[in-house]
Amino acid sequence: MTPFTYERAADAAAAAKAVAERPDAAFIAGGTNLVDLMKLGVARPKHLVDISRLKLDAIAESEDGGLVIGAQVKNSALAADARVRRAYPLLSRALLAGASGQLRNAASTGGNLLQRTRCPYFTNTATPCNKRTPGSGCSALGGFNRIHAVLGASDACIATHPSDMAVAMTALDAQVRTVTGDGATREIPVSELYRDPAQGPDAETVLAHGELITAVRLPPPPPGRQVYRKVRDRASYAFALVSVAAVVDARDGQVLGGLFALGGVAHKPWRVAEGERPLGAETRPEASFGAAADAALKGARGYGANDFKIDLAKRTIRRTLADAAGLSS
Repeated sequence: MTPFTYERAADAAAAAKAVAERPDAAFIAGGTNLVDLMKLGVARPKHLVDISRLKLDAIAESEDGGLVIGAQVKNSALAADARVRRAYPLLSRALLAGASGQLRNAASTGGNLLQRTRCPYFTNTATPCNKRTPGSGCSALGGFNRIHAVLGASDACIATHPSDMAVAMTALDAQVRTVTGDGATREIPVSELYRDPAQGPDAETVLAHGELITAVRLPPPPPGRQVYRKVRDRASYAFALVSVAAVVDARDGQVLGGLFALGGVAHKPWRVAEGERPLGAETRPEASFGAAADAALKGARGYGANDFKIDLAKRTIRRTLADAAGLSS
């Protein structure tokens, strides 16, 4: 591990300033991802700014009927919060589907959104990887790419984003709040937080160096029943092959509308308006679910070992939408 210095931030703006002033500095909170990458030699910050003790660990109700979640709220606390379980059950289920109980007790809301890909070529410094070393190539293109992307990928990178929580927050139209070293703040939709790999896979988000996530704002829950489904290679402690976060408004056997986001299929949580338009537009609910699945996977491309994901994603979308509509058998 590369030697590093350490400081504990007094407040959010001071933390942002401390990182912004040094190109080799990084934030650390729960450390569930960064420390692993430092041990592997993938991440080599020379200065760590500890934000784990900042007063960003509260969940508050907002005036519009939503919630504001502090960036330091632990994943386990967020999943267990009664307001989240009641109004945003798909978020609670997504959190409980991710990692282990021990990791959820340490991982923070902000850190979960910013965790790096689990591509084995990214974490193996002996292999080329454009995300780790720009211009070196993508080993996954011709390698073992079972867990890799089928949507939104480029020949520069086909890695997927690993967060379950981010998929749920994308479906719920969440926004992240940030602060920079000069005290400036902004809000960014989670759906716009992540960059396309064609723009340069080494930079995964639109955040500037030193820009700190302070909170996530959830709008009031959309109408309908919420379901989160995760398909993975084993029952626990595995990243998604495909996941679906869905909300469907159905009454008297008819679908009035809905929305959904996908995980495990792209470099970011994947949500496209074309996939949601068929919901409520068809008189037969099952037909609308099939049309939604086909539209969401339009343009999908497999790279050999992950070809199965395209059909798997379509089946998972149809099943999840049917569950959310209360129409599954």
